[in-house]
Amino acid sequence: PTDISVMVTGESGVGKEHIPRIIHSLSHRKHGKYIAVNCGAIPEGTIDSELFGHEKGAFTGATSTREGYFEVADGGTIFLDEVGELPLTTQVRLLRVLENGEFIKVGSSQVQKTNVRIVAATNVNLFNAIEKGKFREDLYYRLTTVEITLPPLRERNEDIHLLFRKFVADFAHKYKMPPLKLDDDAVQLLQKFRWNGNIRQLRNVAEQISVLETNRDISLATLQSY
Repeated sequence: PTDISVMVTGESGVGKEHIPRIIHSLSHRKHGKYIAVNCGAIPEGTIDSELFGHEKGAFTGATSTREGYFEVADGGTIFLDEVGELPLTTQVRLLRVLENGEFIKVGSSQVQKTNVRIVAATNVNLFNAIEKGKFREDLYYRLTTVEITLPPLRERNEDIHLLFRKFVADFAHKYKMPPLKLDDDAVQLLQKFRWNGNIRQLRNVAEQISVLETNRDISLATLQSY
């Protein structure tokens, strides 16, 4: 068991979000909280409050004290997805957590301690972001003690049909319908397709076919229509 920081890299849709949850579930922190944060979806003006909390009156609309994710997840794991989208000021705060396990709420001067494992993910080249002054180099190395790179689906053809079968089985259970079965030509097309949207796109196609097709034996022509 270890608490080293992990960076998960790969194109959008390759399934990066599954890795941190697996890491958490296999760690000694598995009974602690697991919080996933999409850094690119939180406005720059509120990200510090979301991550580190704020005191009452810290800014307009702060009518009460709020605990941030690093306080709530103490003893657990935080997954920072799209970590390259963090503002530089937030990166400084995050670096302090990684170096000392310390943070300060917005509007406070009191240093608080937290014991959180951080797993981050990105679909952009952070070295380019560092060169452009958009990402701190010291933070990059703190976050990337171990790097896990997930290849795109088009580079692991042998996984495509297995994943598709898993998805259609899940959707058959979800929608209470018989599972789908592809003929050999349809399987070949499935494995030759580039899947630029990766696992997310494959899952979406599996769900569409599962819901829309009354004939559960899927031919090449049927698959091509999706």
